Amino acid sequence: MPDKASLIQQSATPADIDLQREIAVLFVQALNLETAPQDIDPDAALYGEGLGLDSIDILEVALIVSKKYGVQLRADSQENHNIFRSLRHLASYIATQRTK
Repeated sequence: MPDKASLIQQSATPADIDLQREIAVLFVQALNLETAPQDIDPDAALYGEGLGLDSIDILEVALIVSKKYGVQLRADSQENHNIFRSLRHLASYIATQRTK
């Protein structure tokens, strides 16, 4: 029986996966991460454990997302915890909100 992660990955469209990869590359370049983009687990936490980003990193990511995709992220938004929960969640949010 397939595990939950593989079931989720199977339901992702090629466009979803491409956007996740694109964002992973942005993370690595903008934040000078020592992790290769392809090694970022799309379901791992971005903040704290997982990818290990801190609040400054998240702010930088929000700025990059705003510039590249036209998505406005507000620091005081109640949705931020869910949006930045994982690469997959962030990519999903960008896909539905992007203007570029």
